Order: sequence, then structure tokens, then C-alpha cells
Amino acid sequence: MTLDGLPPLREVIRSAGLRASKAFGQNFLLDLNLTRRIVARAGIEPGMSVAEIGPGPGGLTRALVESPAARIVAVEKDRRCIAALESLIEAADGRLSVIEADALATDFVSLVPAPRAIVANLPYNIATPLLIGWLRSIDDFDSLTLMFQAEVADRLLAPPGSGAYGRLSVITQWAATVRRVMELPPGAFTPPPKVRSTVVRLTPRADRQAVHLPTLEAVTAAAFGQRRKMLRASLKSLGAADQLLRAAEIEPTLRAEQLDIDAFVRLAHALSDLRGNGQDQAAAPQIRP
Repeated sequence: MTLDGLPPLREVIRSAGLRASKAFGQNFLLDLNLTRRIVARAGIEPGMSVAEIGPGPGGLTRALVESPAARIVAVEKDRRCIAALESLIEAADGRLSVIEADALATDFVSLVPAPRAIVANLPYNIATPLLIGWLRSIDDFDSLTLMFQAEVADRLLAPPGSGAYGRLSVITQWAATVRRVMELPPGAFTPPPKVRSTVVRLTPRADRQAVHLPTLEAVTAAAFGQRRKMLRASLKSLGAADQLLRAAEIEPTLRAEQLDIDAFVRLAHALSDLRGNGQDQAAAPQIRP
């Protein structure tokens, strides 16, 4: 499907009186060559439903409408942008719907029918909590193709032993296979942000080890909460740190960044066994980058 009859995005912005809002974390991506490249690498197949977050004036949304997606659902909190998307909604012949909502409070699994994917230029101020929420139900998605500031993307991809490796790395790489798709300079956006941006594609890992995710979150929270300390000290907040480390066959003098994903999974299993009787079902601290 082509959208050649639509006005240029900069004209849409002028007509709607749009100005990127810091409160909404907006940086508009207007280059349709770039948005088409992002969508092309998202692996969208016929019959798939796609969710987008923060479409703004519709740069990425246009590329999604041109894709084979059966349905596109865009969630936008800024009603000024919803008005600016009216011509695109009409041109999409019923395949595009725009919902005024807060993405952080939206259940995308209920909102978008399967098979489903998310493709989004995420507002940087809510990107990490959105990702964590999706990782907790990663098997409900075919893929997540998401733009982050480059520093956050580096954490998602970081290997053990690197400075960027942390809680977000462990949870993400346990749940999904992460691939760097492309990088964008600040000048690609209006207004230009102060940081570079990176698009990553996440797909559910079929080979991941079974583990109670809140327990894995609790273990990584403790271990990386005091990342400069040895594990025998940083894990004390979980109780019986030495016992946990023996059960997981991990040297107590190691530090969190030295453990791979499998080691954290072993620690989570050891903590579940130690607590017993489902005590590890309590909510873990929120993951932060």
C-alpha cells in the first residue's frame, strides 16, 4: 500500500500546530526512508497485528501502514497528535486505529490480537519501564522492534564483564534474543535529542531456562544494587548469602558483572528453594537500567 497522496510530514506538523513536547518525551522521526528501513527490519508478515507507541505526526506509522500488517494500533497520549493523524487513518482503509491512552497503563496483549508485534520509537522517559512490562509477557509477542537511546540499547546487549552489563541486561537476555538493527544520529529527529539512538529487535527465546521471573528480578536487584561488592556481601539482603552461593555453585568472591545469565538463573532457583512454600511469589523491586 502506498500513501503518496498524503501531505509531507512537515506540512502535517505545521497545519496541526505541533511542537515536540518534553513532557511527552517527543522527538519526531520524519525521514520516511529511515522509518521504512526500520519497518522492513521488523519482520512484519501478512496477518500480523502491530502496536505502535507515541506515533506523533505519523512518520513511523506511515511505514507501518505500507507494511503487510493486517492491523496497526497506535497508542498516543498527546491528543494534538491524534488530530494530526486523521488523514493517515482515512488513507489506511480501516487498518489503522489510534487510541488516546497512557502506554504505561495499557495492556497490549488484550488490545492487539495475535500474532502481534510492537514497533515503536519509544519516548525515552518511559522506554525502560515499558520494556520490562513487555518482557514479563514476552511469549505473547512475535517480536519487539524498539528505538532506545544508545546507552540503554548498549545495556540490553551488554555481555558479562562489560561496564554496561547489569540488571536490564540479565532480564532482557534471559527473556529474548536481542539484535542491534540500526543506529540513528541526533540529526535524524525533530528536534534533535542530545544522544544517539539505536533500534533493537527482540524475539522470545525458545531455549531459555524455566525460572520464576520475580525471583530472578530479586536476585539481580540485590547483586547489582551493590555491584562493586563481592556477591557474599551484595546478596546478604536476600538472607543466607553463603548458602545461596553454595547451592548455585558460585564463588562468593565474584561480583555481579562476572556472572552470566545461567549463573543468575541458578541463583534464582536456589533462592526459590531456600524460601520454599511459594514465598518467592512476592513482588520484586522494580527493574531499573
